[in-house]
Amino acid sequence: MTTLSLPLVPSPLLESDAVLDVVVQAGDGFLGRVPAGGSFRIVDLHGNQAADTLFYDAADVTHRYSAVDTIREQGSVYLTAGSTLLSQQLEPLVTVTADTCGRHDTLGGACAQESNVVRYGMHTRHQHACRETFLRYGAAAGIGARELAPNVNFFMNVPLTPDGGLSFADGLSAPGRYVEVRAERDVLVLISNCPQLNNPCNGWDPTPVRLLGWWA
Repeated sequence: MTTLSLPLVPSPLLESDAVLDVVVQAGDGFLGRVPAGGSFRIVDLHGNQAADTLFYDAADVTHRYSAVDTIREQGSVYLTAGSTLLSQQLEPLVTVTADTCGRHDTLGGACAQESNVVRYGMHTRHQHACRETFLRYGAAAGIGARELAPNVNFFMNVPLTPDGGLSFADGLSAPGRYVEVRAERDVLVLISNCPQLNNPCNGWDPTPVRLLGWWA
């Protein structure tokens, strides 16, 4: 496993105080609301899992996370403790307040049945993919195909190559590592716990993640 020099920042929040405690199985999803000031944690239970995640303004799902604006404004293609995830209007949605993994991908995007075919061959055409999970769970909040955008891949390792390309590499995480964000406004969190079997982003073995939340 690749090691990182980035400092790891643990959270002071206790699991026993959480008001949300949910386990999301591999290939399943989650849609939830986090109020302004609330904290939301994703725990990589077994290591090397990829949690594809989108954030939306709870009052307007067209006001959503923008990878382009976040990367440009923070000057980094990776997210870690201290990173603020911005909307396409340059307004903060959430801030990463704790991170025991080290960095997270903003470039790899979500797997889809169509992209699986292009990357891995026609035999993958009917495999379940994150885009389908996003649409299934997002429908309850009016999030359809037009509201989907390039997502965060928490725990996923997608190094940039010297020529500016992307490579899907073995994960940097380990069992029990987590990332935690603070909501800067009321936000919706939409997660697809990635079912990908065709690259090492999940260690070739998709596993569950745990979601914890703290708010009044």
